[in-house]
Amino acid sequence: MTTALTDREILRELEPVAERLLNDHLRKAKDWNPHDYVPWDDGRNFAAMDGIDWEPGQSKLTEVARTAMVTNLLTEDNLPSYHREISDSFSLDGVWGTWVGRWTAEENRHAIVMRDYMVVTRAVDPVLLDKARMAHMTTGVAKPVPGPQFLRSVGYVTLQELATRISHRNTGTACDEPVAERMLQRIAADENLHMIFYRNLSSAALDLMPNEMLRAITDIVTRFQMPGLTQPNFRRNAVVLAKHGIYDLRQHLDVVVRPVLRAWHVFERTDLSGDGERARDELSAYLDELAEKATRFEEQRDRMAARQAERAAAAR
Repeated sequence: MTTALTDREILRELEPVAERLLNDHLRKAKDWNPHDYVPWDDGRNFAAMDGIDWEPGQSKLTEVARTAMVTNLLTEDNLPSYHREISDSFSLDGVWGTWVGRWTAEENRHAIVMRDYMVVTRAVDPVLLDKARMAHMTTGVAKPVPGPQFLRSVGYVTLQELATRISHRNTGTACDEPVAERMLQRIAADENLHMIFYRNLSSAALDLMPNEMLRAITDIVTRFQMPGLTQPNFRRNAVVLAKHGIYDLRQHLDVVVRPVLRAWHVFERTDLSGDGERARDELSAYLDELAEKATRFEEQRDRMAARQAERAAAAR
């Protein structure tokens, strides 16, 4: 199809695909209960109920693990903003509304279980945690670029869901605590199924409007930001997580962006013309730049680790 379609027309054209993908998702999705992943025996009262308030020594997690857990939880906490954005892009009519509701309900479990785990195990200061939640949810998410939203939205959430899956999985490993790791693996499995839905829907959008979708993909990849960007101290915390391998440029490029582009057959497509071909050229050049940045970051990180090891050896 060569005529540009409105968002409403795209939704109508892709509705049969969305229905099939929703049914596939419902067959594969595993029901689980947040309370089954929380060690309730570790819980005790805080000072308001004649107990003891949080102190740093109560946490069993390293500073890096705590930073990762808080960053991931605050990202999940902002679900009302994500629900609003995706419902605006997808609509709440028919199968689209069914998906938006199901996705929102599944995502909500993530914040529930993470917060319960962190409060019960006293992993972090619950007062500061809730202040950060209030600030993040009040700010919401960055305003979308004006204009049609569906193509950009479905492309973005494909990458975002996969990136979030990687971050949760690596955070579980960093916690070095079996309950936290099991919990975050469960969350990551949800994120993977969500990614598959959006990735396959994006593939259908590429077949429907290859040039327009390729432009949307290029704009998303070259300007990608994690959904937690507006939370307090996000940039500083993101640097900490990158330094410790929770989520860094190399993972973003090699584990998120490139696999998704391969699944979409972006560089093998023969149905592009005009702006679609220009967008693909821009995307290719950007990937080369990102690979160089990832290499420089890794080299800098290795040098810093070597210096720290030398200082530690000298201090012994």
